[in-house]
Amino acid sequence: MPLAGRPMVEWSIAACRAADSIRSIVVACPPGHVHDLAGHDLGVVDGGATRAQSVSNALRVVGTELVAIHDAARPLVTAELIENVIATLLDDSEADGAIAATPMTDTVKKASTDTQRLFSSSGMEKGRLVVEATLDRERLWSAQTPQVFRVEALQRAALDADPERAAAATDEAMLLEAAGGTVLIHPAPVGNLKVTTPLDLKLAEFLLAQRSAQ
Repeated sequence: MPLAGRPMVEWSIAACRAADSIRSIVVACPPGHVHDLAGHDLGVVDGGATRAQSVSNALRVVGTELVAIHDAARPLVTAELIENVIATLLDDSEADGAIAATPMTDTVKKASTDTQRLFSSSGMEKGRLVVEATLDRERLWSAQTPQVFRVEALQRAALDADPERAAAATDEAMLLEAAGGTVLIHPAPVGNLKVTTPLDLKLAEFLLAQRSAQ
């Protein structure tokens, strides 16, 4: 996906290259796109059908004690944020990982799907969502990347995880949490957004333009 004149993934790679703690970079990408990521300092592996499979493929070529995992869909990451998350983990010898996250600002509802059915104006059947509870947002954080882990602890948690749970994991911290590991939070700047929709893409382009102007 192009973003501000270059492939989106290149923004994250550039931030990793600028971080003093990063010694090597491994990219899990769709088969057939290896040539798009030419570079002497990049390792490239085939991604999998799920996030967990892609991370597993990349971890096989990691030989360091720590690993930082980042979504290419967060192109506004900075070298400073990467270094700060690494430092958060290194400052606590008993922790297994540290993640970038932001506190929730919206009122968060937990919903359940009612057994009754509704129909949209187009005639398509849709579920009836019912508020089950309002969660305490004071304790809720929106998880982001980069996420930094002690490789041995992450690999052990992945091996011990139920295969279905591992495949469904939306981030690696979930595996460590399920295994009883300690994962720390480093508060991230609000600009570390994830590009999911066309509107996100326009916002990312605007923020990158502002960053360049500064």
